[in-house]
Amino acid sequence: MAEPPQPFVFEPGAGPQRRIAPHVARNAGPIIEVLRGVLPESGLVLEVASGTGEHALHFARAFPVLTFQPTDPDPLALSSIEAWRSEAPANLLPPLALDAASDDWPVGRADALLCINMVHISPWAATLGLLRGASRVLAAGAPLVLYGAYRRAGIPTAPSNEAFDESLKARNPEWGLRLLEDVVAEAEKAGFALERVVEMPVNNLTVVFRRG
Repeated sequence: MAEPPQPFVFEPGAGPQRRIAPHVARNAGPIIEVLRGVLPESGLVLEVASGTGEHALHFARAFPVLTFQPTDPDPLALSSIEAWRSEAPANLLPPLALDAASDDWPVGRADALLCINMVHISPWAATLGLLRGASRVLAAGAPLVLYGAYRRAGIPTAPSNEAFDESLKARNPEWGLRLLEDVVAEAEKAGFALERVVEMPVNNLTVVFRRG
């Protein structure tokens, strides 16, 4: 199987560091609508695996009272995030290097944590590390919000998601769609309760947890 295309492109004329992920234009609005009923009225929102930085830019514009801290382990992603900050309001902070699988995070506390499209595009160890880290930095009642494609027990997986899963595993055998029930079980071990699962466009889900 040929290697699937990268999930981002470089913006024409913007230099090599600013990336565009085409899916952001489609899903940023629906994600923001869910977040309006989830995020706190004020405080710091930590985004793990910010990727291109476009979601962080959309969120900072949509929630001007909140402060957003983008992070990513990839130096090229950090460069892209920083480049997009030139269009951002002051509530979008400079990006930080953060590996979700590590227990050494550069952020000690946050009032909410977002993670978009990481769980299926990373080894399972990254998801376990994300949950451990979230339990360290979030206080009781704070939200942990995951977004992406999942499998669910007893529910047929959409053909498009099956094809997506195959393409992910072709790129890296440790990647692939996770069973939502497995993620929920690990989140509960880390001290989180499942609040709700929201059906999103293109067979994605937003999964909201609360710190116990």
